[in-house]
Amino acid sequence: MINNVNPAGMLDVMAKTTEKIIKGYENLQKVDKVEIATTPKELVWQNDLVKLYHYKRDTPAKSSIPVLVSFAIMNRHDVLDLQPDRSLMKKLLDEGLDIYIMDWGYPKKQHRYVTMEDYILGFMNDAVDFIRKSTGNPKIHKMGICQGGTFSTIYASIFPEKLQSLTVYVAPFDFSGNECMLYQWTKDINIDAMVDAMDGIIPGTMIDSGFGLLKPSAGISKYIGAMDLITDEDKLMNFLRMEKWKSDIPDQCGEMFRKYIKDLWQDNKLIKGEFELGGKKVDLGKATMPFLNIFATDDNIIPNSSTTPVMKVIGSKDKQEYAFPGGHIGVFVGARSQKELGPNVAKWVIERS
Repeated sequence: MINNVNPAGMLDVMAKTTEKIIKGYENLQKVDKVEIATTPKELVWQNDLVKLYHYKRDTPAKSSIPVLVSFAIMNRHDVLDLQPDRSLMKKLLDEGLDIYIMDWGYPKKQHRYVTMEDYILGFMNDAVDFIRKSTGNPKIHKMGICQGGTFSTIYASIFPEKLQSLTVYVAPFDFSGNECMLYQWTKDINIDAMVDAMDGIIPGTMIDSGFGLLKPSAGISKYIGAMDLITDEDKLMNFLRMEKWKSDIPDQCGEMFRKYIKDLWQDNKLIKGEFELGGKKVDLGKATMPFLNIFATDDNIIPNSSTTPVMKVIGSKDKQEYAFPGGHIGVFVGARSQKELGPNVAKWVIERS
């Protein structure tokens, strides 16, 4: 094999790699700060932990009924507004919607006893009521993404009279499957021991590590691929924005996380009609507003078998599925999301206003 070595070729590769590194270093030197979630919005309501923002509009909305968006509690909603040309929120605004978004905040030790009831019956309901009162609308449109979609559907089943429509993206409902590593691991977690050992607050770094183990090769290939993009300023900034969002993982309130894992992921109570919140059974059949269920066909985090079964139990007569080609994150930041999904979702909501 030594005889097949081409010294000239090796030197050429080394020279080109050195040029990439030098150019990449020059581009990195130009980076002042990495900004995400830059679409203008204003804080309109908050409590100790949760905030509610209202996105600003330059023109009147096409629908007078506002939309409240709730992202997953385990991640930051900033990915929905990653950058101007990859922003689901900006696209929905451009298409004519009036949008509010919930910021679940960063739990601290004093929030260890915050429960799912607090999040859904408290924070989410308070935000809905604030928007209803401040805008004079008896009903609003609700959107929920991933875990936020599950929580929004639970909410819709309890307060159907407050919602004009419900749109969910890549939201899990049936947790019985095992085709995804996440679903296999979660069933074996001793969540009581975990919450108690962590003194009631689950570190975001632990959750981040768990998701990283779902596809370990992705972490390696990501940084290898970074060598090919550091010479392009735009691609470099795209990479840095996504990395900034991925690294910003909030801690989780232990009591909320305990019930979430035990009742949904391990006992699968929601889809079976056995889930209770605030001492009352949650019947998804009572969610009767128009319902749009968006799932990613190549989702390796929330399988389609977890998302689509809700269509059989949701009480809506006007209900539709939207199969989006791509992966879990592509629903929010992909080019096709900008060109196709955003406009179609906005059209669906406006038609039901």
